[in-house]
Amino acid sequence: MKIAITTSGADLDAPVDPRFGRAKAFVIYDTESADWSVVDNAQNLNAAQGAGIQAAMAVANAGAEAVVTGNCGPKAFATLSAGKIAVYTAVGGTVRDAIEKFKAGQFQAAPAASVDSHFGMGV
Repeated sequence: MKIAITTSGADLDAPVDPRFGRAKAFVIYDTESADWSVVDNAQNLNAAQGAGIQAAMAVANAGAEAVVTGNCGPKAFATLSAGKIAVYTAVGGTVRDAIEKFKAGQFQAAPAASVDSHFGMGV
């Protein structure tokens, strides 16, 4: 299974980014092969609107079946849900920590968005 983890860095020891749509990047990790890559999300860092939707489309296009993040807004959550991508929120620590906890079944899928629109914009 491929999972997308929000990150503010570019490797497995970087912190999990608390924002989904405005995360710096996503680590796409394959839980079966342990292969991973980084998908840049720079185009959404300062987007006036639509960052969550665009980010959701990027992780879907990368083949992710789950998203692990700190928070996820309503538009991104709806887009991910429509794509049958599970969302796991309230995650902190490093990307490596998040992967290990995900593989150990320590997270529960979120039933809804965890924040309102425009979280992390300073609005």
